[in-house]
Amino acid sequence: MGYPSGLAGKCNRRAGVLIATLGVEPQVVTITLDHLLSSGETINEVAVIYTENPGVREALRIIEGEFQRAVYPGIRLRTVPVTSTDGRVGDFRTGKDLRGLLRTLYVEIRRARQAGGIVHLCISGGRKVMGIMGMVVAQLLFGPEDRVWHLITEGWQPGAERRLHLSPGEKVWLVSVPVLRWSEAGTLMQTVAEMNDPAEVVAWYEKLSRSTQIKRRREFIERWLTRAEREVVRLVCRGLDNAAIAAALFKREQTVANQLRGVYEKLRDWLGYPAGNVDRHKLIAEFAPYFALVEEVKQDEDY
Repeated sequence: MGYPSGLAGKCNRRAGVLIATLGVEPQVVTITLDHLLSSGETINEVAVIYTENPGVREALRIIEGEFQRAVYPGIRLRTVPVTSTDGRVGDFRTGKDLRGLLRTLYVEIRRARQAGGIVHLCISGGRKVMGIMGMVVAQLLFGPEDRVWHLITEGWQPGAERRLHLSPGEKVWLVSVPVLRWSEAGTLMQTVAEMNDPAEVVAWYEKLSRSTQIKRRREFIERWLTRAEREVVRLVCRGLDNAAIAAALFKREQTVANQLRGVYEKLRDWLGYPAGNVDRHKLIAEFAPYFALVEEVKQDEDY
């Protein structure tokens, strides 16, 4: 079987695991595995992620037959059903089904990572959401050598004659999908790797994101704005118009308008010069939650 020149001669003797999402086309798994092996990768296990759909189960049976016939000697096959709290998932119709998919992928990829091998994740099979969730988990858990693959075979169309293995010279590509890895963030990766449940990771990440947003907004208010501008912005975020702000601060209304123009210019710079207007609505959307939190904390401290 031929392979793209970018992979020719590439030989990595460190053993790896192929994790593949499965739809009704079993050749997605076998051709991907064939291509990895012919490209010099060492694979000691294949984990197939599947749903309890009749067509998918038939595809799984065909893959199992290839391993039973010793087409891949020395490589272990593991079949992994997508499960939710209600049991095995037949299709992805509810949020609970998707959470089950996320957890199934997370557990398998984490398991492979902890075993010390290279993870090859093929996301070409099955529902599109399986590939989306696979990318989410790859971003959370992948190391620098792990890869997400998308399979392309020339001329094949869904419903065409099934061929589990291609002949030498037939064109096939495994395209490496870029992954923004959290592993490059050191401490973040260590924290994530110690968590057993992806829901826990998501909750932790949302908390971290909120904390980062609050810190960044505080920096804008305290370092980008003058004391007078801060007072004006605070009152804008409480819903006061220019006339009410002027009265509250004992200023002329025109002075308030001039100060807000200066704030909008600073905000445009802080936001990286986004498309569209940077105006009162944008200012309130960005900083009303910040001032509400500040006032809530202050009330707690006074109490």
